[in-house]
Amino acid sequence: MNIVFLDADSIGSDIDLSEFSQLGNVVRYGNTTEEQMPSRVRNADVIIVNKVNVNENTVGEAPDLKLVCVTATGTNNLDMEFLERRGIAWRNVAGYSTENVAQHTFALLFTLLEKLSYYDSYVKSGKYTASGMFTHFSNTFHELWGMTWGVIGLGNIGRRVADLARAFGCRVIYYSTSGNHQEKGYERTDLDTLLTLSDIVSVHAPLTEGTRDMMDAEAFRKMKNTAIFINVGRGPIVVEEDLADALEQGEIAAAGLDVLRQEPMSPENPLGRITDSTKLIITPHIAWASAEARTRLMEIVLGQVKEFIG
Repeated sequence: MNIVFLDADSIGSDIDLSEFSQLGNVVRYGNTTEEQMPSRVRNADVIIVNKVNVNENTVGEAPDLKLVCVTATGTNNLDMEFLERRGIAWRNVAGYSTENVAQHTFALLFTLLEKLSYYDSYVKSGKYTASGMFTHFSNTFHELWGMTWGVIGLGNIGRRVADLARAFGCRVIYYSTSGNHQEKGYERTDLDTLLTLSDIVSVHAPLTEGTRDMMDAEAFRKMKNTAIFINVGRGPIVVEEDLADALEQGEIAAAGLDVLRQEPMSPENPLGRITDSTKLIITPHIAWASAEARTRLMEIVLGQVKEFIG
């Protein structure tokens, strides 16, 4: 059994993958381009991928390929028609990072809500030392208790965020991006109502034709000018030029992002012109990536390969 990791760098060198060697011959590549794919998978029985595209052009010359494992939930990089035609099985992983993504949602929120970058800079600049005053709160911030939190996409992660928001004393409302999701115990609204009422809006939805470009200029205009927007779902849900304009024009107060339309971030990304960290925080797609979540992820993938090969 030949097992090939095509973008092992996305898993991290701190995660133990040694058990895969008990299942067969293992080859690891840190990153793989589409041009490199055909030669690297030619003798593979199993390939393990994250973002690389799997289609006829990239794996069509791999006659023994039987299984594709995606170390993520999304499968946009798989050509399902080709895999079905060739009789190649595929597996993805869901639920491994729910706690981490919910935690990161709140990390972004509290960094912005409490203006932590401002206060950290105030202390480190020496101004606090020289102030003669035990406290400093000129950059006003507010309690989360009593705010309305709007959740876009009430799947596993959205529900976890909703539960935590309630624990902090928020009223939680949600919008179903499919239009069919009805969750008992949660207050469902239409999107316009959610945007209008919410003090915090967080996105936990998959990328679909219905969610692509959902958060555009019109959507941001409907939000409170004191609102904080968070996207830990998918980058193309947000029109980034419109978000940059909304932040610059004060249509919303702040935004925290872990996903972008192009990753890594393009030098031309309009959000790059916003350098004030009290207005905008961007993290490099790490909401899923705690050591614990990545360990769970690869334990699940290992189990999938074991089950498949019997």
